[in-house]
Amino acid sequence: MNDKKAVVLLSGGLDSTTVLAIAKLQGFTCNCLSFQYGQRQAIEVERARRICKHYAVERHLVLRVDLDAIGGSALTTELEVPKDRPFSVMDTEIPITYVPGRNILFLAHALSWAEVLGAADIFLGINAVDYSGYPDCRPEFLQAFEQMANLGTKAGVTGRPFRFHAPLLQMSKKEIILQGKELGVDYSLTHSCYDPKGDLACGRCDACRLRLQGFRDAGLIDPAGYVAEDIRP
Repeated sequence: MNDKKAVVLLSGGLDSTTVLAIAKLQGFTCNCLSFQYGQRQAIEVERARRICKHYAVERHLVLRVDLDAIGGSALTTELEVPKDRPFSVMDTEIPITYVPGRNILFLAHALSWAEVLGAADIFLGINAVDYSGYPDCRPEFLQAFEQMANLGTKAGVTGRPFRFHAPLLQMSKKEIILQGKELGVDYSLTHSCYDPKGDLACGRCDACRLRLQGFRDAGLIDPAGYVAEDIRP
């Protein structure tokens, strides 16, 4: 195992890009993993490629996982993406944008690649904002997955355990953005929207609303392009 080699799950969004910057700051050689999983738009993979080029990562692997064939989510089917939901509702309900098994599958692929690369560290961008809405963004989930990973891999059972890092887990969107700005993250490269129109974010889905509020709370202007440009303060 190379103690300074890491696999970073990179969606092309604000959180995972901030995590990439953190991993780079900590001195890791970063290998980024993105997925074309049947999501209703491809812009996030395109943004992930730009971000990897910007950070000159060691390698960027894009894998296909056909979750659209399984369905069950507004992100992989023609189900309508919820818009204008109150933040209080986001805190209490698992939304239709939850993709069944997605983080489990993504982490399993990251684990497989990390073992091949000889990397002991895997970084991902789950955070406190997503905690209550998505069950696979909870610390209990990540702890359980790490335990499973070290029980079910050659590396794990031969004394070379994997470490899973979620540095944003207990941070608000405001705190994430401020940390990213301190690290020089160019958030104009990132994409967060669940239902974009071309390259423009809708500004009304949960992901857009959380992102916009995070920038407002941080006292900054979101550099992303939105369908309605007056949506920002």
